[in-house]
Amino acid sequence: MRLYSRRQLIVSITATAAVVLLAAFGVGLFSRGSAADTPLDAAALEADAAAPAAVPIAEPSVEATPVLSEADGGYSQDERENITVYERLNAGVVNITTEVVAINWFLEPVPQAGGSGSGSIIDRRGYVLTNYHVVKDAYKVFVNLADGTRLEGKVIGSDSENDLSVVKFEPPKDMTLTVVPYGTSSGLRVGQKVLAIGNPFGLERTLTRGIVSGLGRPVQQDSKTIIRDMIQTDASINPGNSGGPLLNARGELIGVNTMIYSPSGGSVGVGFAVPVDTAKRIVPDLIKYGMVKRGWIDAEYVQLFPALIEYMKEKGDALPIEKGLLVSSAKRGGNADRSGLRGGSTPVRYYQSVFNVGGDVIVAVDGMEVSSLADLYSALEDNKPGDPVKVEYYRGSKRLSATVTLSDRAEYLGDK
Repeated sequence: MRLYSRRQLIVSITATAAVVLLAAFGVGLFSRGSAADTPLDAAALEADAAAPAAVPIAEPSVEATPVLSEADGGYSQDERENITVYERLNAGVVNITTEVVAINWFLEPVPQAGGSGSGSIIDRRGYVLTNYHVVKDAYKVFVNLADGTRLEGKVIGSDSENDLSVVKFEPPKDMTLTVVPYGTSSGLRVGQKVLAIGNPFGLERTLTRGIVSGLGRPVQQDSKTIIRDMIQTDASINPGNSGGPLLNARGELIGVNTMIYSPSGGSVGVGFAVPVDTAKRIVPDLIKYGMVKRGWIDAEYVQLFPALIEYMKEKGDALPIEKGLLVSSAKRGGNADRSGLRGGSTPVRYYQSVFNVGGDVIVAVDGMEVSSLADLYSALEDNKPGDPVKVEYYRGSKRLSATVTLSDRAEYLGDK
């Protein structure tokens, strides 16, 4: 191993530093060789003069932070929109609490605390739009206003098929209510900003924001109910938000927050709202009749299922389809009977059910494919009594169609 003296080490370090400095600053001088080694070339100089100047390397661009002036409070435009909507409309969002009747150990009815949710004031006379499940089975309903006033309300109309209800309370004469204005859900776009105001976990008038994550989502509530065209959003919706407004950036009501998809019970960014256009269509009926007037096709139906299809095949009446609603019977003189639809004539038993086979099989109503009773309810959800609808069905192997003038569903089902 070779040892260096202190003087030799200093000389070596100095020489190395000089080489580095020359490499860093002398590239331009020595790129074509030094003047002492290479004679000047006039042609080369002319070529260099004609060549375009080197383009400097641009520094990585960094998006400039918007300068926020004192005039706008130091808030960005997006923040100002959120603040303005909240300050203008939060007083129009109420907290709804209920009492229900329970049975104690002595089989006596006793009132106890029910659920809670949110609602939007839609009229200065004290009409509140909320979810049906918020006030379902309520013995008493209380409306809690932004200023702390607690008033008793009354459910004046409900529609379980769209999970909507209208509650009415009497505001004090000297009180001017804040109304949440209707917007429209017909022009919504995925990616559009939305705001939700509600009372999650009892925390009154909480604002959350997000975007429209999806449109036209069908959500099935039970065997008879599918809510169509639901708005999916990632705005945080938690228990207590139900019934509250989903708003656009202008502060217009575009949906009624209804439910969340959550394995844990809390918000995971998948919430659903009933579109406001549905609410605008049914609220007048809820206020006037206490229910929604809907049309119906007067018949009894059986959803096709594998065992029934196999039974028909063995009987020699094989069906050309595997999905649809078998007409078990058509009310004599009813609209289905008058339009030519036929019920079955051969009674069969399936477990506890008895129905007729051999009738027509409905496969589409009002342009919507029908394979279950929930589909039939969904197809007729926006049709009134007296409306004509096209019904497509199979009779044997032939596909036929008929126009049916709808009856009143409530009257037909009430007669049974």
